[in-house]
Amino acid sequence: MKKVLFAVAAVALLAVTAGAGEIKIHEWPCQFVPQEVTTIPVVMDVGYWIKVKDQDKLRIKLTQKTIHSYEGCVDVVIETNTNITVSAKITSTGAVPGDYSVKVNGGGSAPVDAPGGTVTICAYLEKADLSKTPGGSKDVHVATVKVMVVPR
Repeated sequence: MKKVLFAVAAVALLAVTAGAGEIKIHEWPCQFVPQEVTTIPVVMDVGYWIKVKDQDKLRIKLTQKTIHSYEGCVDVVIETNTNITVSAKITSTGAVPGDYSVKVNGGGSAPVDAPGGTVTICAYLEKADLSKTPGGSKDVHVATVKVMVVPR
């Protein structure tokens, strides 16, 4: 009786000490097949991404509002996986001197929430000096607008 009690206690002790991730079999199955012993989680940090749709088709065409002022706008569709703030900066090429400015949705910047949205970017030219460019010129590249974004 003591031997049976000792054997039961030994089996119970072995069952308790068999930790996770360990195979406690004395004989492998009839065929050598893979046995799962543990799992490992795979994690990652997801980065920010922003996509301006159809950017190769975007352009702002300035049209005359008064004798020396011009303006033009374009709608920009943005896709993103985070909330962002969109702003813009304009740089003159020198082809038509004057005072250039740019606005996003009528102001200095505009919020866009994930998964995206549309912003309107408008370029303005005041005090345009048309004496540097021949009359009748078409599609003269007068400035470049840079669209900038920052996560918020």
